[in-house]
Amino acid sequence: MRRKQITSETKETAAKTGKGRLSKAKKAVAVFSGAAYSAMYAAPMTVLAAGGGGGTGTITQPLDNLKTLVIAVIGAVGVIILAKNVMEFAQAYQQQDSSTMNSALKGIVAGVMMAGISTVLTFLGF
Repeated sequence: MRRKQITSETKETAAKTGKGRLSKAKKAVAVFSGAAYSAMYAAPMTVLAAGGGGGTGTITQPLDNLKTLVIAVIGAVGVIILAKNVMEFAQAYQQQDSSTMNSALKGIVAGVMMAGISTVLTFLGF
């Protein structure tokens, strides 16, 4: 098989028929898509961030509320545990039961710690 020699005449024919090179329609599509791409990335974008002078408060407010709720629940449970163990200690003292007294004293200490946690955390700056 012989190879066909490329002459200037075959190049002109290929250019007219659209073979071998980009046709005018393909060039137009390429130019349009390039312009659209650059316009899309050059356009200003809307940023969804906290604004209007709100700072980070609008974002962290739910977390602060949750922290306050958890600390309040711990404090309330601590008061309940404290009251229960004080009554338990009184009964154990009345019955002279030393093992129950020791257990009640540990419960009293735990109740005081839980009830006072909000005060301690406020003092520490949380």
